[in-house]
Amino acid sequence: MSDKDLMDQEEIFSKVLRAGRRTYFFDVRSTKAGDYYLTITESKKFTHDDGSFHYKKHKIYLYKEDFQAFRENVGEMMDYIIEEKGQEVISERHQKDFKKEEPIENKKDKPIDNFTDVDFDDI
Repeated sequence: MSDKDLMDQEEIFSKVLRAGRRTYFFDVRSTKAGDYYLTITESKKFTHDDGSFHYKKHKIYLYKEDFQAFRENVGEMMDYIIEEKGQEVISERHQKDFKKEEPIENKKDKPIDNFTDVDFDDI
């Protein structure tokens, strides 16, 4: 079997999702036994100072026996995020007036402007 025949056997169905510097590839592939599984690949473009670039890729292999649990967990996580933060994207990149919140541990070192002095002897 040629390399092309092997590639045709493995890649059954593909979709691409472009999202800024990231691209997600969803590929249905075939096992040697003829069953199907899903690969999800995140590819992110990085540019060097000299203008050249490279891609970093991360891949997940998802088999049928895990589909239902994976779908439920992803759905639950997405629902949680939407319920907690809504659909609006909150980030420096997407909002011109975005102000990054300081982590709580950094705030303890700075003076508090709206402090009310309380004398506990009066209680």
